[in-house]
Amino acid sequence: MYRLMQPSDRAEILALWQRERGDGETFVTNAIERFAGVENVYVAEENDHIEAVAMAVPVTLQGRPGCCLYGLTGQGSLILAGLVDHLCAQQKLRGAGFVVVVPAGAEQAALLQDKGFQWAFPLRCLPREVERNLWSQAEFDSVTARKLVELRARFWPDTVQLPPEQMTVVLGDLYSRGATIVSNNDGYGIYFRKEDTLYFVELMAENDRAAEILMEAAREKEVIVEKAVITVGAAQNLFLGEGTRQDYGMIRFEGEPFDVSESYMRLMLD
Repeated sequence: MYRLMQPSDRAEILALWQRERGDGETFVTNAIERFAGVENVYVAEENDHIEAVAMAVPVTLQGRPGCCLYGLTGQGSLILAGLVDHLCAQQKLRGAGFVVVVPAGAEQAALLQDKGFQWAFPLRCLPREVERNLWSQAEFDSVTARKLVELRARFWPDTVQLPPEQMTVVLGDLYSRGATIVSNNDGYGIYFRKEDTLYFVELMAENDRAAEILMEAAREKEVIVEKAVITVGAAQNLFLGEGTRQDYGMIRFEGEPFDVSESYMRLMLD
């Protein structure tokens, strides 16, 4: 049986998630209560036991309402496939015109393709040397969740957007894992530093030089940094022609399909 979660399911969902994914109780609670909301958590139940769980996080794309299938967890491809269909059907009834997802590995991607999902939102990953420049200026960790949503809309309007409330959960998770946000009037970036390298999980700016200034400012802050590894949307205008293309997300249309060839998705609490 597929249904919405009930308050009494919480302990069993937590145990299933921790068994299958290894995340801690705080992370799972945030995912249920704040990222998706309990009204958007679906379970598969067999013999009075929860065998699978999935969440539908509200998003928009090109002004259209949809959802992000998140946290698909459980054993048994038939059970998972049925849960995906149930979630998509219920979200369509609520007005969702599409469902996006970041698959957790090749096996899950194959299952989702069988359920009508198609690859979209490719990324480019590229290495860059970071020059030292004392004159490159930026602010750090001054971007709120609401501001980040606004910046994404400004620099790449064709983005799968989370509401500010859900973006707050994402930012909290990023900061808990050591992320830093660098920003100025011409762009922003979210990065992790590991030894002498900055790993940018998102970078948006007016042009290549504006992006380089952000990286240079980050180098001055981090002191020992010499290079960066940047992930951008495949269609983004930054450093065109550079980098290795890689798959990231998938989409299933619940209404009339629309063009997502230049759409971007990132930071889905993954």
